[in-house]
Order: sequence, then structure tokens, then C-alpha cells
Amino acid sequence: MADNTPLSAAQIEQALGLLLEVEFTFIHVDKLAASIAALPREDQDFLLSWVRRIATTNIQIAHQFALRAVTRITRMDRHMIEAWALHAMDTYDRAGSRPAFKVINEIDNYAQLSHEHAAGALFDEIGGILLTFIRGLSGRSLKLEQSDAAYTDSETLFLPAVVAKMLRSEDNFKLCKAMVVILWAQTRFGSFRADLNSALAEYPDHDKALKQFHALETLRLEACISRELPGLYRDMQRLKAESGDKLSPGWESHAADLARPEAGVSDSLRLLAQAYPGVVPDVVCYQCELRPDAVAAKAAARIEREKILLRVNLTRELEKFQSEVRDSNSHFKIKIAKENHGNLPNFEITLDDAPTTPPDSIIQLLTSIYLDLGEIPAEYLVPAGPGEYDSSLFEEKKLDSDTVWQGTYHEEGASLYPEWDFGRQHYRKNWCVLRETEVKPLNDGFAQKTLEKYSGLAKQLRRTFEAMRDENRLLKRETSGDEVDIDALVEALADARDGSEMSDRLFMRMHRSQRNIAVMFMVDMSGSTKGWINDAERESLVLLCEALKLLGDRYAIYGFSGTTRKRCEIYRIKNFDEPYGELVRQRIAGIAPQEYTRMGVAIRHLTALLNQINARTRLLITLSDGKPDDYHDGYRGQYGIEDTRMALIEAKRNGIHPFCITIDTEGRDYLPHMYGAVNYTVVSEIRELPFKVSDIYRRLTC
Repeated sequence: MADNTPLSAAQIEQALGLLLEVEFTFIHVDKLAASIAALPREDQDFLLSWVRRIATTNIQIAHQFALRAVTRITRMDRHMIEAWALHAMDTYDRAGSRPAFKVINEIDNYAQLSHEHAAGALFDEIGGILLTFIRGLSGRSLKLEQSDAAYTDSETLFLPAVVAKMLRSEDNFKLCKAMVVILWAQTRFGSFRADLNSALAEYPDHDKALKQFHALETLRLEACISRELPGLYRDMQRLKAESGDKLSPGWESHAADLARPEAGVSDSLRLLAQAYPGVVPDVVCYQCELRPDAVAAKAAARIEREKILLRVNLTRELEKFQSEVRDSNSHFKIKIAKENHGNLPNFEITLDDAPTTPPDSIIQLLTSIYLDLGEIPAEYLVPAGPGEYDSSLFEEKKLDSDTVWQGTYHEEGASLYPEWDFGRQHYRKNWCVLRETEVKPLNDGFAQKTLEKYSGLAKQLRRTFEAMRDENRLLKRETSGDEVDIDALVEALADARDGSEMSDRLFMRMHRSQRNIAVMFMVDMSGSTKGWINDAERESLVLLCEALKLLGDRYAIYGFSGTTRKRCEIYRIKNFDEPYGELVRQRIAGIAPQEYTRMGVAIRHLTALLNQINARTRLLITLSDGKPDDYHDGYRGQYGIEDTRMALIEAKRNGIHPFCITIDTEGRDYLPHMYGAVNYTVVSEIRELPFKVSDIYRRLTC
């Protein structure tokens, strides 16, 4: 029976002393302990448990949490306090101690934040849906990213992490959709065809003029959306009404003027002269920020780049045609049908007066140029001459997977994964930065040497796997078959004598099983595998792949290593769609020891790859020489074991069966906790590994 006797001030002071390390931090906890001692035991346990969790992240934040929570625990919902604590820890992970202390200090404002957690539209949850929606709209291909506010630089649409202006979560999602559409409309209907900084420079109060222009443009874009997306426009009007947003007095004529189908950004600038002396209208609920400087920087670079790209692409198309007809005098002509009330123009392209269908890349360039300029200037349609442009100006630059880590923005192009923090009993969001690269092939004849070294074992494995391929299974208790199932018949006769209904499942037949298996091999490439272990891993993979050619099972091989959470690496050796051949053999030969063993993020990434495969049985088999480990950031020990265990639980929830083969003789101390009692094996002799891997694969997939 639980003891509900409240803890004394002395007991609480002792507990806080250990949790907050007062011997080293010199934090005074006597008054805090006395305040907590006045609470019921249930509240005491709740507070101390959260102090313990937060202290694993930062002791000072844990102390500040306790000071503020103790006075509010009786009048605040516990779920709100938990969300507040987690938000502070996540903020610390993402931005450091100063913003985290700000979250702690603003607990009285957390009612609004708790509403955001309950009803807000979270970018992490809706970003993918909205991106798909954006891609279905006309105009320039746009990206969608998270930022501090909602705005666009004319290439990317930015939304905040949480939008919670409305009471209901579904309305907040629709509000996000309306924000995205307004931002798209700015790029689609020419809001940035004017140089806004120059146009607004004549007004004494630049900020006021910008806000009034933004309000006028919002009216114009609303009218465009009403014609292009009438269903969404109705939702926008409802959201505006529920938010209490109304048209400012005296702006009715402006709204009517800008509702004309032919109205453009020049009309908004014309009306600004009339509106400027008046007050600035209230911001509409879905109205975003307008950042002309961000737009100008992006547009200037894009306009020059797309001019070059268009001329270079026209040259390539011309050269392709001339090589076919051997005519060096051919030339393009482009006729642009005028834009008709919001519809993008058609680009009619002829080559030597004959209609031609250019590739999509040219159409996309013409569309983007037209959106920026409202026309296609004549000089854009002249194919580039030989050597006119440096190829580095228009060729796509590919990031090198080795050098990209050295830059400030090392997360560019990488995948971000959460990590389970057992101390706080919660995930650290976007904590691990993972990049996938390819093992460099090594042509040293390793595969052939391995087959010669293990020729007897290779033959034995082939025979075993051939038997698996041709294996028939005896199905019993069938309604029809080749032979009578004696056991089923005896039971049926016994049932009949008792007066029960006699079963008709009295036969048995042979059935050739169809294998529907996908297997992911996750190979430890940490520095500790150097030497014989690395050789044994590579030999095991060669023998297994040679045998698997007979089965036809789908399988992939990836290595993993890394240094700290900011440089986690996955090494592609063979993907599911790639056949086993000489290139894969050379990549296996190229498997080399790297850094450390941060396993959780690797399991999450490979689980995501396995989730893309439709198979009845999906396995994740790990070859490792030891427990999870990393360099000097707390991953070593229980933290790494618990994160790996949670990643394996996530894999199981996705219908994936994990199994571990290790040569760590101490593996029995931690593997049952991570994998379960029967989902691992310890290989005591390294020379047994090649045979063990194939034998375990056979047992797991039969």
C-alpha cells in the first residue's frame, strides 16, 4: 500500500540536495524544501519527479522550475505543468539556456501556450499536407519551411511552429492553409513585380506605408483567390468573421477597385496614395508579414540565374535539333498568349516556324520569369553563344557528403531524428543530424578471396538455401487435399459420438510457400571493429549475399557510425532495389571502421527505409561488436541503451522484427533489456561469425 504521509522538509531538502547537486552548485534549497513540505504527498512526488527529469537536462532550469511550480501546483492543471516543463527542455535543446529560462519565467502566460498544445496547428504535423497542397497550385514551384513568423521570400513559404489563433484545432489548420494560400498568391499574382522599397521610399513613414500597402494587397489577393479557389475563399471569410475582422471604414471603394479581375500591384500602389493619410487597418487573421528586403535579395539572384538557365537550355535544345536535321541555321520563336484574368499565359514555341514541345524545365523557367517580370524580355529568348557563360553559374551544385559537415550549416540536406532521453522520459526533438552516404567501392578481390577461404562453408550454405527455396510445407486440417488427416479424422469422429457437429476439415496437402520477406542488415562500422572483427563482418556479408542469390529475398545492407549527435552517418552498401553484383561486392570490401556507435538514430533511419517496403515479414538484423556508445556527450551507458531500446520498440510498433548478432561477451548484460530475451545471440568466437550470420538468417526467415 502506498505511503501517503507527506515528506518532511528535511527529507525534501536532502532529495533536492542530490538532484540539484547543491554541494557543487551552491543552490540554497532550505526555503524551497519548506514550501514543498506544506503540500500533499501526491503533489510533492509530482514536483520532485519533474525536478529530477529537468535536472538531467540542466540543473539551474530544474531549480527555477521548482521555485515557480511550487506556488502554482494547486491552481494549475498538471498536464499544463508537464507541457510547460517539456517546452522548457525542448527550448534548451534547440536554443540554449537563455530562451529556456524565459520559458520558465513566463509560466503565467502558459495558459495560451497550453491552448497551442491542445488546439494549435503544429508545423511538424501539417507541413507535409500543406506542401502537397502547394505543389498542386499553379505558378512557381515553392518550398515550405518553419520560421519565426509567416512570410515568403518569393521562393519559400514560411510558417511558425504553432498557429493557435482559433479555438478549434481544425480551424487552426484551415487558418494555416489560408496563410499559405495568401503567401502563394503574392508570388502568383504579381505582388513582387514592383520594387517595393523604391515605391514606398517617397512616404515619410515607411513602416506605415508598408502596412497600408500590405492591407491593400491582401484585399486584391482575396479577390484573386475567390476566383481561383472559391471553396477555400469561403473558409477564409468564415475565419475572418469568427475573428471579428472587418473592413476599415472608408476602404469599401478600395476593396471594390482591387476586386476587378484586371487589377494588379500597380493599382495597390496607386490606391496607397489615397489611403496613406488615414489610419492603418487592423491585420486580418490570415494576413502574414511582408518582408520586401528578403524578397528583393532572393528575386535579384533568381532573375539573373533564370535568364542564364533559359538561354543555356534553349541552346541545348537547338543543338539537339541541329544534330538531327544537320541544319545550323535553325532558330526558336516564342509567342506568349496574354494572361487572361489570373490564368497563366500559354507559351507557344516554334522552331523554324514549326510548333515544338519543349521540356518541362524550359516551361517552368518561362513561368517563373513571367511571374517575376510580367513578360519574357526579348533578350531572354536568344540562345546563349559558345562560352558566353561560365558553367558554374548554371550547373547544379551537389553537396559533398564529407565536406558538408565542415560548414556552419551542416544540417543542410541531412535528416533530423528525435532521441529518447530516459532521464526526462521524453524525446529530444530533432536532436540527431544524420546523413546518408555510400561506401566507397574497393577493388581488391576481397569477395573472391573470401569464397576461396570458405569454399566448403559456401557450398554448404548454398545447399541449405536451395532447400529453403524449394521447401514445401504440409498443411493440415484442410477442407480438401491429397491425403486424409488422421488426427483431424479421429477428433471429428469423437465429436460426432458426443453429438457435436462433425468438422469437414479432414484432409492435408503439400503447399509450396511463397517467400515475402524484406531484411535490413545494419552493420556496425565503429572504430572498435578494426581488425579481425571488420574482416569477419565483411566475410559474413559476402557469404550471405552469395547464398541469398538463390532465394530471391529482398534485402539491403547499411553500415552506421558517427561522432556525437551532430554527425551521425549511415553508409549505403546495398539498397533493396539494387541487384547483388560486382559493385556491391566492392562496397562490402570497402567497409572500414569509422567512429562511434550511436545506434538509436541509425535504427530509426533504417526503420523508415523498411517502412517503405511492402512485405509480410520485415527484419532488422544488427551486426555489432558492443553496446551503444558515442563521444563525450552522455550517450555512453544507460542513456544510449535506453535510447536504442526505445528505437527498437518503435520498430516493433511498425511491424519490424529486430534481431542482434554480437561478439560482445558482455552482451548478455544489456541485450535482453534492449532486444528481448530471444532476439539476440552472442558469438563467442569471431571465426564463427560468417557461419552464424547465415544460420540465424535461415532460422529467422523459415
